[in-house]
Amino acid sequence: MNVELPFPVSVEIKGITRAATFAKLSDALDAIRVSLARLPLDDDQAGYLADLFSEASAARIAHQLVEFGAVRAIAYIGIESTHPIYLCVTDPE
Repeated sequence: MNVELPFPVSVEIKGITRAATFAKLSDALDAIRVSLARLPLDDDQAGYLADLFSEASAARIAHQLVEFGAVRAIAYIGIESTHPIYLCVTDPE
C-alpha cells in the first residue's frame, strides 16, 4: 500500500542505527525492516516486528503518525539487551 504523508519521518533503533530522516513513509519502513533483519532476534520477536512494520501496516502507522506523532516498539536481543525503535514525525525544513 502506498501511503504518502505531508511530512518526513525519522527512524532510529537505539544502540543499533543512527537516526535517519526519510521523505516517504515507505522508505522509512524499508529501512526499519532491513535493520531488523540483521539483528539476532528470536523467531517470535522477528515475526512480531516484521508484522508491526510491514507494508500492510503502512496505513495504520501513517494514522498513528498523524494522530500521535510517533510509533514506538522495542526489539529484545537476548534477555537483557533492549533496543527502542522510534518512528517519529519530523518538521520539514
